[in-house]
Amino acid sequence: MSGLPENRKSEGGIRMKYYETDPEFMERVEHFAFDEVVNEENQQLDAPVRWLAILAALVGSQGLDAYKEFLPRALDEGIQPEAVKEMVYQSVDYVGMGRMWPFMQATNEIFAERKIALPASGKSTTTMENRLEKGAQAQADIFGPQMKEAWKNGHINRWLAANCFGDYYTRTGLDLAQREMITFCFLMAQGGCEPQLIAHAKGNMNLGNDKEFLIRVVSQCLPYIGYPRSLNAVTCVNKAAEE
Repeated sequence: MSGLPENRKSEGGIRMKYYETDPEFMERVEHFAFDEVVNEENQQLDAPVRWLAILAALVGSQGLDAYKEFLPRALDEGIQPEAVKEMVYQSVDYVGMGRMWPFMQATNEIFAERKIALPASGKSTTTMENRLEKGAQAQADIFGPQMKEAWKNGHINRWLAANCFGDYYTRTGLDLAQREMITFCFLMAQGGCEPQLIAHAKGNMNLGNDKEFLIRVVSQCLPYIGYPRSLNAVTCVNKAAEE
């Protein structure tokens, strides 16, 4: 069964064009992504969780056209707009401003088309005065008490605590476990971040996102990031589970 219903094949967009020019390819890719993978026994995720992981992986892999194509579908299948916005905000620390901006623009445009209110209500829980303290505490909550003083090991570690964890991980809209999952997806999809991926796989496990859950996340993201990065991610998850 194709992942694109017959009544949507008449719509514009990337997939409609490819159904006209590359029908055999689209039949197989849609069957794999939206039937075989989604319904694989013991690899399933609830739709909002699956889409949060996929959208984060698309940001990590810089799949902007696919992101534009699938964000409306994710919203239709139950992902909350605030979760999408929080994911995009948090991505700035993992892909950088230069690679994050186009995804924020795309998100805002799709939200505007759907009359989703912008800006979203305030989610920040820190101030410029306490962001370092609160960020260091978030690091400790995820990785263990040894991280409480890690910010003292140079200015980049201080920025990491105050900016990455203090500015973003402390926001409402996503809990710590959800934030660690999307970080895992950003890193997995980029490739070349294996040491950080192992660390964040362990952080996920510390928060209850166990090995089996992370393998499901990898499985559901595989059609969007490919086999090499997915297999590397599985190796990193296995290494984290052994620590």
